[in-house]
This record gives sequence, structure tokens and C-alpha cells, in this order.
Amino acid sequence: MDTSLSPSPAADGTDPIDVLRGEIDACDAQIIELVQRRVAISQEIGALRTAAGGMRLSLAREQRVLSRFRAALGPDGAALGMMLLRQGRGRL
Repeated sequence: MDTSLSPSPAADGTDPIDVLRGEIDACDAQIIELVQRRVAISQEIGALRTAAGGMRLSLAREQRVLSRFRAALGPDGAALGMMLLRQGRGRL
């Protein structure tokens, strides 16, 4: 059996894939924390806009957000941006 493509444990016995997966898990935790923070901020903005007599949503602002995500990440970035916008809107 050819094991040349299988990663070998590091000198300290750690599996490089496990180490990298740990890094992904840390990134995921940060992403979740940032999404939760973004949602809270977005909901606060909506409440302030409504209290001031304005509309809760700004479609022009949403388009700028989507454009930024699309430019940085491509079509999937636009989908990600839309998911974030939906999270922050709450019930319409």
C-alpha cells in the first residue's frame, strides 16, 4: 500500500491534519462570534432608524454590503453577504 500521500505525524507525535483542523475550529469560533456581534449591531441600527421615524432597512446600504462581499469573494461571497443581512434584519 502506498502511503506517500498520507501525512506523517510530526516529531512531537501530533498529526498535522489535526493541528490544521484545530486552526479551522478556532477560525469558526471567531466567525460565529463576529456574526453574533454583527447581528446585534445591525439590530441596534434598525431600532435607532425606526425610533427616528425612518425605515428599518436601507436597501442602498445592503447593495453596498453585497457588492463588497461579491468583489472580495465572488458569487459565493454575495450569498454569504445576503445571509448576514438576513441574520441582522430579524423578522420583517
